[in-house]
Amino acid sequence: MPRAPRRVAAALLTVAVAGVTALQSGTADAAPSAPVPTAQARAAGVQPGNATMGWRQQSPTAGRSASSDASTQRSSGPGSSAEAVKKAFVPSGVLGIDVSSWQGNVNWASHARAGKRFAYVKATEGTGYKNPYFASQYKGAAQAGLIRGAYHFANPSSSGGKKQAQVFARSGGGWTADGRTLPGVLDIEYNPYGATCYGKSQARMVAWIRDFTTEYKRLTKRDAVIYTTTDWWRTCTGNSPAFSSTNPLWLARYGTSVGTLPGRWGWATFWQYTNVPIDQNRFSSTYARLKVLATNAA
Repeated sequence: MPRAPRRVAAALLTVAVAGVTALQSGTADAAPSAPVPTAQARAAGVQPGNATMGWRQQSPTAGRSASSDASTQRSSGPGSSAEAVKKAFVPSGVLGIDVSSWQGNVNWASHARAGKRFAYVKATEGTGYKNPYFASQYKGAAQAGLIRGAYHFANPSSSGGKKQAQVFARSGGGWTADGRTLPGVLDIEYNPYGATCYGKSQARMVAWIRDFTTEYKRLTKRDAVIYTTTDWWRTCTGNSPAFSSTNPLWLARYGTSVGTLPGRWGWATFWQYTNVPIDQNRFSSTYARLKVLATNAA
């Protein structure tokens, strides 16, 4: 075959280099980038890619430090009537807390002495965030005698439910029938980075949640707990009853009662009732039943 003229050869070389550059650029663009919090989320203290459970229920905070103790975090303002009500009300039953990187190095012994019996620790968010304190928090809760589990903050606009379940399960959200490991939690709530329903229709949101819970159960043999609010569930899933008979409900409602439940759930297995001085929760039954939840896959 005759050689191409020099100008043609040079043009071909230019195209080849441009192709490699485009390929490299495409690879870089495919890497997950940190989402940008909305103004409301920023006011609640949300950092890019690191939202906290129940972030929208929080009041604007200042000086949140990952190294400070949990007892100083996320208050509604000293002396406020809302804060007084939250501090005064403590439901009866088995009590626990949930933490994330905001709490940093938690004094678990003090929470155990205060009567907390269980804890959930944030493990992951989307596919690009892992709690840097997860290992120490998770181990610390167990060493203090608390039954503990992990939760995943969902970001349905960034990737599929199946993929996020896989990331969660291999990054702390796994399960073993040892009597001290609670099933993992899908934290599905208000979007801190944009549209409330993550740009999905109600049907597509239900499908996303189904993809996550189905894959999580395949990987762990457990049905994930679903954390949400009644308002978000009605708005973004059309109040779907799809998971009411399989996945335990963890309802976020700050006040003195659980209130109206979403979907067709008959009760809230867990209830997050306040965030003062830290996210606080109640298990709906006895401590013996809590241990069953941490033991039986059925």
